[in-house]
Amino acid sequence: MKAKSLYTLLLAAGIIAGIGGCDTDPEPLEMLNSYTYDDQYYENLRAYKESDHEICYGWYADYAQTFSPGMHFKGLPDSIDIISLWGGIPSLKEDDSLTSYNPTAYHEMRFVREVKGTKMLAVKIIRMEEEDWTTLSEEGIIEYADYLMRMVFENDLDGLDLDYEPEGDYLAGDNMIILIEYLGQYLGPMSNNPEKLLVIDYYNNRPPEEVEPYINYLVNQAYTQGITENSASHLQGRYDQVEDWCPPEKFIVTENIGDWWQNGGSPFTEADGNTISPVDGKRMYSLEGMARWNPTQGPKGGFGAFYFIRDYNSDPPYKYMRRAIQAQNPAVQ
Repeated sequence: MKAKSLYTLLLAAGIIAGIGGCDTDPEPLEMLNSYTYDDQYYENLRAYKESDHEICYGWYADYAQTFSPGMHFKGLPDSIDIISLWGGIPSLKEDDSLTSYNPTAYHEMRFVREVKGTKMLAVKIIRMEEEDWTTLSEEGIIEYADYLMRMVFENDLDGLDLDYEPEGDYLAGDNMIILIEYLGQYLGPMSNNPEKLLVIDYYNNRPPEEVEPYINYLVNQAYTQGITENSASHLQGRYDQVEDWCPPEKFIVTENIGDWWQNGGSPFTEADGNTISPVDGKRMYSLEGMARWNPTQGPKGGFGAFYFIRDYNSDPPYKYMRRAIQAQNPAVQ
């Protein structure tokens, strides 16, 4: 699935030239806030986003702030492929239970989506509390699914990210399958709207394998959490838990960069024991390590980060996100 045609290589070369100017980096480390790119740059960028490549995925929450470019959609690295709208859906509508009124964020989100080609997903920790729904039954599950889809279709978003943390909740096991099979008629690769993505993210509680045909990506929160370092071995173990039903090209690993932004993650060890980044000859950290890693079964779907916005405080801004994007999708020389 990750094989490159001559067309793709030439396309990538065009993208790199556009993104880096006279540089050859696919995601330049310097952030040029005041620079306006031409139409060809954005055309190349959108084509790159639609090409066959390992993606960059991020949960983004801080766009309600206005005091810094880093708190704006337009300030994000251009090469992020998918944004999960952890801070809610910005909207021009007031008094809407599905969205939050934020005209500035709304217009910037539309620009980043339509001009830069970044996909925007509604996100929800899926829980069905008994007091909130008419009935805890298949009928109630369908009612809940329709509520989730309204967030996508009424706001013209690119899909839905389901945060699967059942912890005894009703939406687990067979009930999760009912939910996904219903959603899968309208979102995801089996639906009548295949351009709309259906994504599941999870930490330790794995969703049932029957969901696989209906989803575009399975995103694992492979966080450095409860441990002090990360490794290829740890990531491989995460994938091995689902490898009998999830193709590697659907599997995305993510770090909680909010807890580790000062270094771009925790200390990382690759499968061959390497601990040194080829970028600067210094210690490698987990965001870059996740980007460089692939399971032994084949190329992964991509890498990503939770609270990656804090990397804006690095010098230069988004230093580690940009480095990881480069590591995963190196410039074509």
